[in-house]
Amino acid sequence: MASADEIDVDVVYAAPTRQFAKKLSLPAGSSVEQAIRASGLLEELPGLDLARQRVGIFGEPVQLDDRLQGGERVEIYRPLLADPKEARRRRAKAKKRR
Repeated sequence: MASADEIDVDVVYAAPTRQFAKKLSLPAGSSVEQAIRASGLLEELPGLDLARQRVGIFGEPVQLDDRLQGGERVEIYRPLLADPKEARRRRAKAKKRR
């Protein structure tokens, strides 16, 4: 458990074949980006690019400079492989053909 001037947070990333989760104690007032960098995931997974990838807290998009509160889970999202609307259109079209 963190002291009064520290917060406990999790940083998570789900790769296609493996999930990564890091528990951290950080100084109070730390940013999302500071948590990601402190987690070591950028070194462990060189393909992660914070300039391109979106991040969130409990499923809600946030900015890298947003400040964290204790108990939050920072999530690094993978880029979508397909536009969800376009994928749905293709499925609907294929279903009509049957």
